Amino acid sequence: MALQLPPLALYIHIPWCIQKCPYCDFNSHAVKQGIPEQEYIAHLLADLAQDAPLVAGRTVSSIFIGGGTPSVFSAAGIGQIISGVKQQLACDDAMEVTMEANPGTVEAERFAGYVGAGVTRFSIGVQSFQSAQLKALGRIHDSDEAIRAAKLAQQLPLKSFNLDLMHGLPAQDIHGALADLQQAIDLAPPHLSWYQLTIEPNTAFASRPPVLPPDDTLWDIQQQGLALLQQHGYQQYEISAYAKAGQHCQHNLNYWRYGDYLGIGCGAHGKITLPSRNSILRTVKIKHPKGYMDISRGYVDSREQVAPEDRPFEFFMNRFRLLEPCPTDDFTAYTGLPLSTISAAIAEAEQKGLLHVGKQHWQITDKGARYLNDLLTLFI
Repeated sequence: MALQLPPLALYIHIPWCIQKCPYCDFNSHAVKQGIPEQEYIAHLLADLAQDAPLVAGRTVSSIFIGGGTPSVFSAAGIGQIISGVKQQLACDDAMEVTMEANPGTVEAERFAGYVGAGVTRFSIGVQSFQSAQLKALGRIHDSDEAIRAAKLAQQLPLKSFNLDLMHGLPAQDIHGALADLQQAIDLAPPHLSWYQLTIEPNTAFASRPPVLPPDDTLWDIQQQGLALLQQHGYQQYEISAYAKAGQHCQHNLNYWRYGDYLGIGCGAHGKITLPSRNSILRTVKIKHPKGYMDISRGYVDSREQVAPEDRPFEFFMNRFRLLEPCPTDDFTAYTGLPLSTISAAIAEAEQKGLLHVGKQHWQITDKGARYLNDLLTLFI
């Protein structure tokens, strides 16, 4: 069956941070001798020029500038990137442009400049409002700076902003976790990312694990936190994303709905549908800044086709992170496979109570969300 084109987004990776946090497994590098801002911007735009033919004639609906800490770049630099993108790609007039930002004083003072450069949405990495927890997490800001950054975002002509908050932190009890969440809610962000700290391989925490709360405490935090969020008008629409009405992150929705995205910058991933070749292309860029900016090399670390037999798992691994119903037609449109390919797995998921099957949609159940890995295994 013919593949159809989903919406298109663009991810831009800026790899530098002031310092590396002990829990972070993202492709980020602590600043040691200054940031080569202009050199890196030139490479980003050259990287985009190489990828642009893959999406010729298509319109970008959202941009996400992530890292690292993109707010280590100047407002002028961010403006150069956004204007450079618009010169190379058709962009929707209502395009969402999200930028991750550190709530430290220096970055907060730049917020207005970033908005002037074309940013329409901030995602502010608060993580906690408690000094002891921020220190344990290796964060360079304090609680006052986090509150100041959120209040500044409220005053700017933004479409939206997000606060990034963790729970299940070292030695954290229910009171501390809910106090953090209440403080975030009091700042009235249109969107909240609230997720549990996990220990990832190849991080400082993996080699020196902190003492985390027991499972019973983690469960209580999640249940009481969800009730608190609902009480204040936040709708959970993804495993760790909560939003006021109409304030969902469009860029992330595109990811989870198995949309397409170009990825430029160090270690950036991309997914592009090519109907003329009946293929879905996955790209990964060179990870380390020195390698990425080595003009003797290309920017691509790997390119591979998603085999038809792998598409069902890929599709549902993304789609079932969302709590909204999934139209059955989307599976056929975006994988190019008939529904008969997955009929046995769908029936088993329904029989196990992991999925509700309607005439034109699938809806993940509460049990399915809780045992998501068990659900996804059915599609391997």
